[in-house]
Amino acid sequence: MSTSTDPVADMLTRIRNAIAVRKNTISLPHSKLKESVARLLKDSNFLTEIKVNDATVGKTLVITINDEHENARITEISRMSTPGRRFYVAAKDIPTVKHGRGIVIVSTSKGLMTGDQAKKQQVGGELICKVY
Repeated sequence: MSTSTDPVADMLTRIRNAIAVRKNTISLPHSKLKESVARLLKDSNFLTEIKVNDATVGKTLVITINDEHENARITEISRMSTPGRRFYVAAKDIPTVKHGRGIVIVSTSKGLMTGDQAKKQQVGGELICKVY
């Protein structure tokens, strides 16, 4: 098993690939950052369920993308800031995705939040990903 230099990009790619082959659940190694991104996606109604399974070796994050007989609510999910090129914005420069139908996830000094929440609290930060 290879280790990824960008675990968030790996998670987003797993979600994108699962949607492409019509799988509704994925399982991946747990981290607090990946869990926070997944929780924001669930709170924004892009994912159905998130579970953290404890094992003897390490935790596993199980993400349910959609229910059995329904389509995925994610049309596109992409990484904005990469380890090689970080993308920081001020609060007033946080982009809107598809005229407000999508979200952008921002890593701020107050934690991970959606672009709308960051604008309301007037904090900028690193753009993690955009989803619609």
